[in-house]
Amino acid sequence: QVQLVESGGGEVQAGDSLRLSCVASGSFFKIGAMDWYRQVPGKQRELVAASTTGGGTTYSESVEGRFTISRDNDKNTVFLQMDALKAEDAAVYYCKMSIALVPSFASITDYWGQGTQVTIAS
Repeated sequence: QVQLVESGGGEVQAGDSLRLSCVASGSFFKIGAMDWYRQVPGKQRELVAASTTGGGTTYSESVEGRFTISRDNDKNTVFLQMDALKAEDAAVYYCKMSIALVPSFASITDYWGQGTQVTIAS
């Protein structure tokens, strides 16, 4: 089975930066999309940034211009560079990857990490 592990979260001051990482391990054929989501208590999980294998990226309006998603396909890793952090960015951040376990479209499955906490202190 595939496992995703996030890291890089912590407590920082407003205006500071953090770089989150998520690495996939296990037995699989190939990874497609690599995305970042976040969730706060009482609200639904929301998409923050998404990336395609070819390097295409999209961002939510709330983080555009401040966050950057990138990936290292050879290392099965996705990153989220977060700059100019605001109090509203505090949340548990999760990575999600679309993974094909074998060379078949039928094997493509979305996998989630356990999440990493980001806290903002003013």
